[in-house]
Amino acid sequence: MLTGILAMVGGVAIAPIARAMQAGMDPGYTVEKPYMTDDQRKLTAAVSERIIPTTDTPGAIAAGVPAFIEMMLSEWYWQDERDLVMGGLTAINAFAQTTYGKPFAGATPVQQDAILTLAMDKQLTGAPADAFEHLRQMVIFGYYSSEIGCTIERVYLPVPGRYDGAYPYADVNRVFSS
Repeated sequence: MLTGILAMVGGVAIAPIARAMQAGMDPGYTVEKPYMTDDQRKLTAAVSERIIPTTDTPGAIAAGVPAFIEMMLSEWYWQDERDLVMGGLTAINAFAQTTYGKPFAGATPVQQDAILTLAMDKQLTGAPADAFEHLRQMVIFGYYSSEIGCTIERVYLPVPGRYDGAYPYADVNRVFSS
């Protein structure tokens, strides 16, 4: 399963995710040492839900991704890495406040997407260059290692049957895990 997740994030995990995986991190997303304020949690939830929104399957919030991100920052990120991610979140919120007169969580989906596009393109004023990539990878990893990501989004097959590496994707339109 984890190699499948790595393929989804581009084949290379950022260092904190790699450390957590190597140490056998419990994917239960229990935040033992709270790290964020309530406003930071709302911001993280809003960013996560725009990266993996609720569609015909549950989104990042339903999968517990915001708690996963807080757990990763609290337990697996070094201070300079935390500063990078939190600097990115602060810049996202500041841009929303300056541009739209409201925090990112209160912006419309179109406004949120515009801000995240700037962050993704490394054009968001005040945001550390790699901050969005860290956030994006944590959202993807957190989502696809959650029960929702493994069993609903990826259609979990406990006994997948025979392997057919040439099966046309268009016939299923889903990614399976086992």
